[in-house]
Amino acid sequence: MAASRYRRFLKLCEEWPVDETKRGRDLGAYLRQRVAQAFREGENTQMYESLARLHSNYYKHKYPRPRETSFSGLSLEEYKLILSTDTLEEFKEMNKGMWKKLQEKFASQSPEEKHKAWVRALSRPPT
Repeated sequence: MAASRYRRFLKLCEEWPVDETKRGRDLGAYLRQRVAQAFREGENTQMYESLARLHSNYYKHKYPRPRETSFSGLSLEEYKLILSTDTLEEFKEMNKGMWKKLQEKFASQSPEEKHKAWVRALSRPPT
């Protein structure tokens, strides 16, 4: 009995897509880890039923939305782009201060290279 439940969980996990743009933050990958952990600790039928309802869009059909937009007006594709790991890393980089960027830029250079780079960086107008 437990083996058939485990096979059903594995089939559901295989059907759940993995979004490669969200490395380390993807729901599909997280669910695969949680399913393996749950079966090591003891099976859980209720967890399977909940995941199956989510995967089949049960709640989307039960509670339809009048419009497919959000408060921001962005499309699904735009949200996927914004929430990708690469884009979030770019935002983090943009939010770093000038001093921190300079420290990282010159951390692994020889003294002569550091001096030349400092001169170039300081001679540019601030952005």
